This record gives sequence, C-alpha cells and structure tokens, in this order.
Amino acid sequence: MHESNTAKLLTLPNAGQGALSIRAKALIFHDIKSLRLLRQVELIAPTEANVLIIGETGTGKELVARHIHAQSGRNGPFVAVNCGAFSENMVEAELFGHEAGAFTGAQQARAGWFEAANGGTLFLDEIGDLPLAMQVKLLRVLQERQVVRLGSRKPIAVDVRLVAATNVNLEKAVQAGHFRLDLYYRLNVAPVELPALRERPGDILPLVDYFIDYYRQRLDIPAPRLSKEAAAELVSYHWPGNIRELENVVHFALIVSQNGVISTGDLRLPGIALSRAANAVTPGCADGDGFAAVRAGLRQLLDEDTPEVYERIEKLLFSTAFEYCRENQVRTAKQLGISRNILRTQLKRFGLIGDSTADTPAAADA
Repeated sequence: MHESNTAKLLTLPNAGQGALSIRAKALIFHDIKSLRLLRQVELIAPTEANVLIIGETGTGKELVARHIHAQSGRNGPFVAVNCGAFSENMVEAELFGHEAGAFTGAQQARAGWFEAANGGTLFLDEIGDLPLAMQVKLLRVLQERQVVRLGSRKPIAVDVRLVAATNVNLEKAVQAGHFRLDLYYRLNVAPVELPALRERPGDILPLVDYFIDYYRQRLDIPAPRLSKEAAAELVSYHWPGNIRELENVVHFALIVSQNGVISTGDLRLPGIALSRAANAVTPGCADGDGFAAVRAGLRQLLDEDTPEVYERIEKLLFSTAFEYCRENQVRTAKQLGISRNILRTQLKRFGLIGDSTADTPAAADA
C-alpha cells in the first residue's frame, strides 16, 4: 500500500450498494495539502458554524460533510439532499415539508428534510442550483431556526447544523444575480476548499490501491500488480472527473488486465490516449493525417514558448468538439470517447455552458 501511518481514509456507508460514479466513494488524506485540509475540517467540526464546501464535481464533498458530522458530537442523523434533483415547484415541500392537501397529490402530511435532520446535520449539495425564491426562505429558516410546512402557518422548531456544497463560484453567481449575497454570507461562515485530485497527487496512488482492493473483491479475483509505467501515468494524468473518474478507470483496468498486472494499455485515460495516438504518427506521414498536423502544430506552439499552452489546447479541444457536434453534449461525449459527466465538467470549466444547461430532448435523442 502507498499509505503512511498519518493517512486517513473516508468512505461512504454501504458504498457497494450504490450505483457506480454517482458520488466519490472514498477520500484519502495522504498528500500534504490533504492533511492540512483534514486538520482544518476537524477544527471546524465541533463548532455549530455553518460550513460551505467548495470543490469540483467528484472531489468527495459529501465525504467531507459526513466527517464533519461524525466529529461534531451531534446525536441526530446525517441527511444528504441534492438541491439540483428537485423541480422548482417541489423543492419547498421537500426541504420544509407539507400538510395534507397543500398541493395536488399531497394526500397526507409529510415532514421535510430539515425536520428529518433535527438534532443532526443537513447536507445541501449543489446549493447554487437553489431557486432565488427558495434562497429567501432558506435564509429565514437559518435565522429563525424553525420551518413552516407548505400549507401550514404553524412554525416547527428545528435544531440543524447546515453543511452546504457547491462546484460553482458563488461569488460570481452573486455578481450575476443568481445567488443572494446575504445567504452567501450566512453559509460561508466556515469555508472548506476541497482541492481537485490533480492538486493533491500524493492521494492518487493510495486511492488506486483502495479501489483495486475494493473491486478485486467484488470481481472475486486476486489483486493485480500495478506496473511502474501505469502508476506514473495515473499520477501525471490531470483527472478532470476527479475521484469518480479514477474509480471508473481502476474498475475498467481490473476487468481488462491480464497476467496479474495492470499496464498502461489497461488505463482508459482520454487525454493520454490522444497523446499516445499522436506520438504513434511517424515523421513520414502524409499531410492529410490529422494527428500529424496536430503534432506539427504542437511543436510550433512549443517552439514559440506559447503561454498556458496546456490549458489553451485543452479548451480548444472541447470547444471545437462541442461546436462540431452542434453543442449536443451526448454526441460530443461520444465523439471524444469520454463520459457525459466528464464532458459537462470541462464545458463548465471553460465557460462553454451555464451551470443549468442541458441538451434539449430532441438534441439528446439525435
């Protein structure tokens, strides 16, 4: 194993029962940057302060929220809610509950997620997706520590520690008028910035070890050995999908590896696969060879000491593919050979789509 005695592992309860790649299932604090973050989290946890966890999709925000709850001393439950999973019409009833007859289909009264988390911690993921009207009501609940069910006028006291998470820049959302400044200040009492996996490379191989052991048990196979070349590629890869992408890569590698060894050929890494294909082009290739032209262009950019060449090439790849596929996310992901989740992360990163952008039904079926 690549862990040291100071490393700490966080995993989701009953992770094996969930679908693949819905959430990051494991988080390891081994890298120096991660260990600093862990110390900060464990200082915040015993307080009653609201926490805002900021980080890219797939970095393990829920795992950090669960650890905050576990270290808080609170006896109530941990309740996780994705704010982007509900329609604008239903989010109020989901969060604050409703009485019988409050709306069509409400045949009986039902407690909301705030009441369900009473005495414990409520984790609101994708808080940036909350409609503005609901932001006002959430702010009132945080200030008054009581909820009013939809269809009722009777306030119900709640003792809830709120941990929110976002993968978008809420300061920019405030400036754009999409998020309330007063709610941002109320949530951002104790901010926790969760670095992307590429920013904490010391965590990569310990996570690989964890997922190898996890999936080889599910596949009922002996644990394979990771070749030095494969380990080097895993550490150097930029991981746009973070821990969730790493989990999928390891799972696939275990399925296709042979002779008890995971080699570079077993790793499904889109960026590195593109690099391998480009490097395979011989100097004598015809001018019409696409990879030969790409390679020549790269050499010219390197010769000219082009600034931020990696970032700009990556943006060019995604913007060109997205335009070529007429901004259809399903086709673009298929064209690039990556998952739609990874594609959406990159499109958001480069400002090519908004946070709530989705394909139209017609485009998605095309």
